[in-house]
Amino acid sequence: MAHAKDHDYHILNPSIWPLLSSLGGFVMLIGAVLWMHGITHWVFLIGLVGVLYTMFGWWSDVVAESRVGDHTPVVRIGLRYGFILFITSEVMFFAAWFWSFFKHRIYPMQEYVGSEYVAPAIHAVDPLHLPLINTLVLLLSGCAVTWAHHALVHNNDRKALVQGLAIGIVLGVFFTVLQGYEYWQLIAHEDWTFGGDQFYSNFFMATGFHGAHVIIGTIFLLVCLIRAMRGDFTPEKHIGFEAAAWYWHFVDVVWLFLFFAVYIWGQAPLMN
Repeated sequence: MAHAKDHDYHILNPSIWPLLSSLGGFVMLIGAVLWMHGITHWVFLIGLVGVLYTMFGWWSDVVAESRVGDHTPVVRIGLRYGFILFITSEVMFFAAWFWSFFKHRIYPMQEYVGSEYVAPAIHAVDPLHLPLINTLVLLLSGCAVTWAHHALVHNNDRKALVQGLAIGIVLGVFFTVLQGYEYWQLIAHEDWTFGGDQFYSNFFMATGFHGAHVIIGTIFLLVCLIRAMRGDFTPEKHIGFEAAAWYWHFVDVVWLFLFFAVYIWGQAPLMN
């Protein structure tokens, strides 16, 4: 039940979620260090469970606040600004991996073999096969999400909203499956390794973190689909879906940069 407000701001009640999220993240950090030293992985998993529980509880509260009318136009502007800053931080995150990739591709760390330095060999991947298919799959998924957003904002067509989100989710899952298959092919048949050369390390870190973002974005869209099927979102109030669409388009753009920089330019012969 929505309640009347005599101001444009949302005065938050005391919440346990910031403290729990901090503790969960700290436990995950300590657990990751212990895991990498081969001591135990249980501390990391306990921290992960704490973080996931906090995410579910905190965002459930945000959805409930929206339903009772706490998300006024001023609050929605603040939420948009906050999410823009979050995406900006993600841009900087991927910029670091691109920077590292460009450095090690242009100036590879040569190995000392016999009496001379030898540049590491690169087992190239044909970008016009599986990578191109994955690119088309992800772009089509972005088109489906855009269609769903347009249907909601301009026509309040809830059927098209649900259909567009469902198609976007299916294509997102398909992308993840194809990338997993590509990794299996590279490791099992092309002799690519995770820790051998900086080129391969950067390849797996950049594409792997992007794959993790695709999984997160797919879950984000799935939550929006469930909410849409329950009657949430209106043409005027749909900040949760808008954030999911922005995130998904960010994932699309990052993949385009990865496709052209890593798969096409990164594996082509460079002039000495």
